[in-house]
Amino acid sequence: MSEFRSPDTQAIPGLRLAGLRKSFGKVAVDGLDLSVRAGEFYALLGPNGAGKTTTLRMVAGLLPPDEGSVQIFGVDARRDPVAAKRITAWLPDEPMLYDKLDPLEYLEFVAGLWGVEPKRAQDSAVELLEVLELWPHRHELCEGFSRGMKQKVALAGALIHEPKLLMLDEPLTGLDAAIARQVKDLLVARCRAGASIILTTHILEVAERLADRIGIIHHGKLIAEGTLAELREVAGQRNSSLEDVFLELTRPMERAA
Repeated sequence: MSEFRSPDTQAIPGLRLAGLRKSFGKVAVDGLDLSVRAGEFYALLGPNGAGKTTTLRMVAGLLPPDEGSVQIFGVDARRDPVAAKRITAWLPDEPMLYDKLDPLEYLEFVAGLWGVEPKRAQDSAVELLEVLELWPHRHELCEGFSRGMKQKVALAGALIHEPKLLMLDEPLTGLDAAIARQVKDLLVARCRAGASIILTTHILEVAERLADRIGIIHHGKLIAEGTLAELREVAGQRNSSLEDVFLELTRPMERAA
């Protein structure tokens, strides 16, 4: 797959949210300001109901914000949603596939939706299936795959058009160690190529190992952000795990709720 890293793109944030707000009778996202650099692996953490998935759905264009702005590599997602979607991919926690297609057919279908040139799509599909060790299963129907294999096919579908911004909602849930390692290696490679990745996960060890920076969201607000070392300083726990830091920072919010 081609790399898109360049000095110009590196100067532009991969994602910038300003005053993002969404309410469903009750406020889910409350004036969220957040910036993710180009080429950065960013973990967005928070308790259940904190607003993580709602935020990702708004960035993906699946849910309209009540207020605020979304910019993806300089593209205003509210003013030009089509251009924003062309450089964005969102992988939800439950893989959504067409069970009667095999992996090659599925990737061909998804690439066609994105308007990817056929030869480029074919080359990318072969590379993704090989990297994710799905090539031997390329002609098997997805309906017979395990959850882990379906998750890998869905990830390949999210990457087939080489998005600049990739959002992953609990992508490693239910995966065994070997499959999880393949997925993590592929994601790190995409960041090195210049893509921005936002990961939500309840497996804090994953965020601790992979993320360049971590944001903690609670009640729809960003309550802390930084590297693990910076968050440890904020929490006053210099040698603690991310789990301990997370609990320390969110505990006062829980008491105030």
